[in-house]
Amino acid sequence: MPTVGVSRDALFAHLGRTYTDEEFDELAFEFGVELDEVTSEKLEATKSDTVKLSKAQLAELSDEVIYKIDVPANRYDLLCIEGISRSLKVFLGDMDAPTFNIVEASDEKVANMTVIKSNTDTIRPYVVCAILRDVTFDEERYQSFIELQDQLHRNLCRNRTLVAVGTHDLDEVKGPFTYDARSPKDIQFVPLTHTDEGREFDGASLMEHYETEVACKHLKPFVPIIKNSPLYPVVLDSEGTVLSLPPIINGSKSRITLNTKNVFIECTATDLTKANIVLDTVVAMFSEYAAVPFSVEPVTVNYVNDANDVVNSYVTPQMYTRKETASVKLVNSLIGIDVDPEPMAMLCNKIQLGPARIIPGTDEEGPLLEVTVPPTRSDILHAVDIAEDIGIAYGYNNIVKTAPQTCTVGKEQPLNHLGDLLREEIGRAGYVEVLTHGLCSRHDNFTALKRPVTAAVSLSNPANVEYEVVRTTLLPGLLKCLQHNKSMSFTGGFKLFEISDVVLPDDKHVVTETIVGAKNARRVCATYSGPTSGFEIVHGLVDRIMTLCEVAPQDDYVASSGNAYVKVHCKEGWYYTIRELKTGTSDVSGTYFPGRAAEILLTSPKSGGKEPVVIGTFGILHPEVLGNFDILYPTSAVELNLDPLL
Repeated sequence: MPTVGVSRDALFAHLGRTYTDEEFDELAFEFGVELDEVTSEKLEATKSDTVKLSKAQLAELSDEVIYKIDVPANRYDLLCIEGISRSLKVFLGDMDAPTFNIVEASDEKVANMTVIKSNTDTIRPYVVCAILRDVTFDEERYQSFIELQDQLHRNLCRNRTLVAVGTHDLDEVKGPFTYDARSPKDIQFVPLTHTDEGREFDGASLMEHYETEVACKHLKPFVPIIKNSPLYPVVLDSEGTVLSLPPIINGSKSRITLNTKNVFIECTATDLTKANIVLDTVVAMFSEYAAVPFSVEPVTVNYVNDANDVVNSYVTPQMYTRKETASVKLVNSLIGIDVDPEPMAMLCNKIQLGPARIIPGTDEEGPLLEVTVPPTRSDILHAVDIAEDIGIAYGYNNIVKTAPQTCTVGKEQPLNHLGDLLREEIGRAGYVEVLTHGLCSRHDNFTALKRPVTAAVSLSNPANVEYEVVRTTLLPGLLKCLQHNKSMSFTGGFKLFEISDVVLPDDKHVVTETIVGAKNARRVCATYSGPTSGFEIVHGLVDRIMTLCEVAPQDDYVASSGNAYVKVHCKEGWYYTIRELKTGTSDVSGTYFPGRAAEILLTSPKSGGKEPVVIGTFGILHPEVLGNFDILYPTSAVELNLDPLL
């Protein structure tokens, strides 16, 4: 959630009310935001562990109380003091939600932006614009204007990769304007950061400067967005003056000052929808300071081809209001209240969704609530969003607590419960549980285990060779744990185990309606490494797991065990046995030493009680496999599926 810092005194001045910290905290909660911290500039400096200031420097800092307010990530209209105070005043009933007006442009020549489409398409293809007339700035409004742009850049604009906002003093430049993309060497201007010295840069040298200059380190993260592009985006006026080099920096000549009256706003973007949301937000917040509050002049954006023919055109800002509907019955059920349709429509005025009205619906859904969504509320996408805001307007504290009408009991999924029980028991047997990566290389998953390379879920753009595929076996993870723990004592044997999922290709048997071509399989895998091979140890673990799962050994298997078997309670119709895993009979047979491996066979009612199903294998690992993972001691391993045991 974004955190917005606002001056307490300035906020109360906007609201026309005063509160104690506790009272404002309660108001913020009722409105659906959170007062995260009450602080000050000086207090923040004293709490910092990285920045140490002298007493003289601390004395210069302000004691003014700052409210840090956490706002929802999709409420872009709450990213500045203007938006917060306006929304709270509407919520409290101190003002009606404003109506935004797009007025006729006072100078059609100025209100025009030409886009050189063939060039801008290669880097940042879209631009939207607006003009605010007769705006009155003071120091507080100016800082809020800058901070809103920074908040939007960090959140909706994704650090300027999607949208970059440029604001300019319209009286210092001459329209119409042009949005183009040019070679870095052909772009010459004085950037905003070097206004005082008047130093001019070309595009390429400016990128190098921002990457290395400590004073400009706040711009360094944005340099990679365009640095390696053969063309840089640039906004110019009719005289060729550079207004901005988006998404990096504005030009010095068109900079905003406290004396600025007319503001030209341009937003260049790779996403036109988000560009319109950003522009509408900036206009909605600061048009209240215009001579005619909440008014804005439009700009016509024309896209031209190489022959200078207009191939696309639109007018911005949009400042659309739209209608959305939600069933009164649905809203009441989601919130847990029982409000009649007309009072519910009145609640919409508190949350800037008015005017609202009730329209007839179907017999099943009942009457519908039709709300008016202003341009500042791009977060309203669904009936559920309307219900959430009505819940805020109604007051969460006013919702009567009731016992649920349905009685349900939550519990673990059976497969998860089985895994948790087995973890405890295998741990008691002396095995150490590990949790390994779900991704691995093809080499580790197949070749290093002496298995043929078969189908697996693979990544299209892996970060490195270690993360090429989703594992189809748990064994590589355990062997790499052994590889990286050579310093451990192996004298008494080193036991590891993991219970986790593997992902297997599956084009036929899917558990969802959407065929994804893969499925998860829960497995248990364990290894024993020590002075001896330990085959009998992992064999014993197999028997222990089957006993815990109440699966009985078959009679012929018991007969081969002499007097070692003790009969315990088992599920009726569930039996298991083992048989030799012969070389070449399975994809996994190459992993084990020839003649020293076995398959685990399960007979259960799920299989019809007829042909047994192979649910796992165990045995002594092949010396070549140990060599591939640089393991120095003989090692035995077992891996079996848990799904069939339920």
